[in-house]
Amino acid sequence: MATTEYAVNHPLAVKVWSRRLMQEALKETYASRFMSDSKDSLIYVKNDLKKGPGDRITVGLRVQLAANGVTGDATLEGQEEALSTFTDNLFIDQLRHAVRSGGEMSQQRVPFSIREEALEGLRDWISDKIDTGFFNQIAGNTGVTTASMLGMQSAATAPTGTGGANARIILGGAQASEASLSSSGSADDFQLTLIDRAVNLAKIATPMIRPIRVNGQPKYVAFLHPNQVRSMKTDATTARVTWYDTQKARVQGGETDNPIYNGALGEYNGVIIHESTRVPASPDNANARRAILCGAQAACLATGRRDSETQMKWTEELFDYENQLGVSIAYIWGLKKAVFNSVDFGTIVISTFASNP
Repeated sequence: MATTEYAVNHPLAVKVWSRRLMQEALKETYASRFMSDSKDSLIYVKNDLKKGPGDRITVGLRVQLAANGVTGDATLEGQEEALSTFTDNLFIDQLRHAVRSGGEMSQQRVPFSIREEALEGLRDWISDKIDTGFFNQIAGNTGVTTASMLGMQSAATAPTGTGGANARIILGGAQASEASLSSSGSADDFQLTLIDRAVNLAKIATPMIRPIRVNGQPKYVAFLHPNQVRSMKTDATTARVTWYDTQKARVQGGETDNPIYNGALGEYNGVIIHESTRVPASPDNANARRAILCGAQAACLATGRRDSETQMKWTEELFDYENQLGVSIAYIWGLKKAVFNSVDFGTIVISTFASNP
């Protein structure tokens, strides 16, 4: 009986594994549910560099016209308003990693496929890098300096200052700095009313932080660290709204089939609330965590020029007279928080005391 086989290192087999790696890796990422090439998505996917060479995308923002115009038969000529635009730069770079077997006898001694385990290990590794880069970027985690942990960018941009129209950070309690946040069980802990403050700031910001469209409805998305979630859920202060009050009659998570709701804790004041261990600590206070409220185009993602189905490249090589198998992953990509005119465009950080229990 004739059979068709695709051995290790066969060109078609490598193509299949590249496609499988891409599909499984993105499925494993937390960030993938928020990605889209729509400007109404949280992570705006830019496809410019898939079509040609380059390592940078210049993202433009046009500010809304502000003049009053003219009425009636008043002369319009000479009253024109100049367009005002700002730009941000998103860089991409290649990130690679590899696994190499010890040889045929190493494979002989174990009941699993080293090749299959390598795929799963590299899949988990690249998924972690994408998610970690996403959270470090939107939280403005300047304490991290490794590009692979920052969406392949050279640095993260700190949240815009704590005062004025450009403020993009809210602090728990009445503290003036993240370094001052302290004392578990105090006003410095995460409270649900901080989301009210963040939503209000998003609406009055200049420019306004646009909500994401979910089934035609405007929504924001907030990411909290588990320690902040614990504080929010255990807050029973009668003088303010608490999580218990808002969730009495609400089914938590899965409120709609939209992927943005997948795994959500619930919704409050038009904000879909998610919990993630990757929400980073403040660079200025190891006991403080930076929750993030996000609107549309909070971050941008770009990938390099490759087959659209296999943006992640899977390579197999044999070493030592074909005794050892080496497999590698390569991904050309970049992810960055959107910042225009030195102001965070779609994010507000909510920093609170959040030490381990």
